Amino acid sequence: MTGHSTDSTPTAEKIPRTTETTSAPSPAVRRKVTLATAIGNFVEWFDSGAYAIMSATIAGIFFPQYDKTAALLATWAVFAGGFIARPAGAVFFGRYGDRIGRNRMLALSVLCMSGSTLLIGLLPSYTTIGVAAPVLLFLLRAVQGFSTGGEYTGASAFIMEYAPEGRRARYASVVALTVGLASVTGSLTGLLITWSVDDASLRSWGWRIPFLLAGPLGLIGLYLRNRIEDTPVFRAMERREAVLHAPIREAWRVCRRQVLTLFGYSITNAVGYYLMSSYLIAYMSEEVGYSKTEAMLTGFVSMLAYSAACPLMAAASDRWGRKPMLLTACTGFAVCTLPAFWLIGTSLAGALVGATVLAVFVSVIGTSNVPAMVEMFPAQLRASGSALGYTAAYVLFGGTAPFVATGLVTVAGTPLAPGFYLMALAIVSALVVLASFRETRQLSLTRTTVIDD
Repeated sequence: MTGHSTDSTPTAEKIPRTTETTSAPSPAVRRKVTLATAIGNFVEWFDSGAYAIMSATIAGIFFPQYDKTAALLATWAVFAGGFIARPAGAVFFGRYGDRIGRNRMLALSVLCMSGSTLLIGLLPSYTTIGVAAPVLLFLLRAVQGFSTGGEYTGASAFIMEYAPEGRRARYASVVALTVGLASVTGSLTGLLITWSVDDASLRSWGWRIPFLLAGPLGLIGLYLRNRIEDTPVFRAMERREAVLHAPIREAWRVCRRQVLTLFGYSITNAVGYYLMSSYLIAYMSEEVGYSKTEAMLTGFVSMLAYSAACPLMAAASDRWGRKPMLLTACTGFAVCTLPAFWLIGTSLAGALVGATVLAVFVSVIGTSNVPAMVEMFPAQLRASGSALGYTAAYVLFGGTAPFVATGLVTVAGTPLAPGFYLMALAIVSALVVLASFRETRQLSLTRTTVIDD
């Protein structure tokens, strides 16, 4: 690979051709950064997952129950609607992170997320205020989506710019791991609430508990993120006065191939994750016939398996590289998704095995996706470029995954339909990785040039 200067195209903003060596942070500083990233990201994704945890119950509270399938589809439509605001969030937070700083971007995102989630927990039901209930739910989901538009990619850039060479994926796995732990905690919360109260109490006040927890959790995340200094890479850019004024526009202009490549393999990451974490509970209880408790138990076990696998798969990524692991994940989804969905329909034991298989492959792709999307962009465009490609995949495919899967089951008449969908996307992603992805493991994170063939 060679360094390719982007200055050959006339523009008012030039990307300096430099790679600056920054002083290595101390182990104590790295521990503080890891803790702040982990807790802040946990808060964000526990809040975002709260909607999925109670999806089946929400369908009966915020929408009229003339048709249960229609109500569930409406619930997933609102879930997908939250992703509509993600592009705006990606543009805003990506630009904010590249211009103002990574840590201030992350502090603002956790404040937006926790506030909107808390308000969802206070919303009146459809029977109380009529159509205003789903409208307000949609608007608050949009604020959630706006926040998550920059959170995942911003947290990834933040922790990796503090990480030591040769261990980037292991540090970055904290981002993927805390997403899993947030879902595990959310699933456990859902299980405890379901076991502890009767159905009437669940519909009356029990469903609100995960959302109301957002208030105190958000304050903890905000406090920790405000106490961390910005990354060495961003501080070095500020010293050189190399911060760009229009990073979003410049990222698309000079890193278009990287943005499209990231989008191409992230679609499998997005659909795989949301089928496993959000759709699985409703799928098992509404489509396959399991009880809500059995469905939540399966979701809990699958997310626990995902969380446990993340550090192991990240270590493998640091050893063998991002491209081999991305190809392994895409191939695994292409081959194993249909058997996994078949197992989910056989028995509770089969469901646990099938969901765990999907979870492991999600961990394989997720723990290489995080470092790859940070490494493939130069320092000035990192938050913007990664937010564009990653967020687009999650908006178009991740947010719509539960809705599309529910619709496919209805139209095709088979519970295996979501498996065919994920398998097809995995084949597309594998071709993108083979044709367009360039190994990023050895690239410097302080570089300010675009790396290409």
